[in-house]
Amino acid sequence: MTTIFKTPYELKDKVGQVLGESQWLTIDQDRINLFAEATGDHQWIHVDPARAKEGPFGACIAHGYLTLSLVNLFLPEIMDVQGISMGVNYGTDKIRFPNSVIVGSKVRGVGELIKVEEVKGGLQSTVRVTVEIENEARPACVVDTISRYYPRVY
Repeated sequence: MTTIFKTPYELKDKVGQVLGESQWLTIDQDRINLFAEATGDHQWIHVDPARAKEGPFGACIAHGYLTLSLVNLFLPEIMDVQGISMGVNYGTDKIRFPNSVIVGSKVRGVGELIKVEEVKGGLQSTVRVTVEIENEARPACVVDTISRYYPRVY
């Protein structure tokens, strides 16, 4: 379920709280191949199922940066900040890839609001998104995302 903030100022009341999770998403070979095409990263552990079957993971794995990029898909399912004229992806901190995503796995994002601060004209939030792998103890990715929200002026 999406946590809705009617204004960006409501973010301040949720610091330190888990905001929710996205839907599960199956990582299939087509998605991995498309990411390889988009980035030029055609390493065999990602795109060669026959060779990857004999490799260290027993199958193809998703690129770490593919897993990271899914955070952009998961965030709107986790939280919705309303009453803004503009929201901006400002960057990230502390990106880690503790586990590999094997083709066919399901992943989802879980968001925790860890910091909110005022910036010129708006608010900046830091949300820690943990990309979980279904039935795995260790997550695929943990990243602190930084967003800026500029309130709508009426």
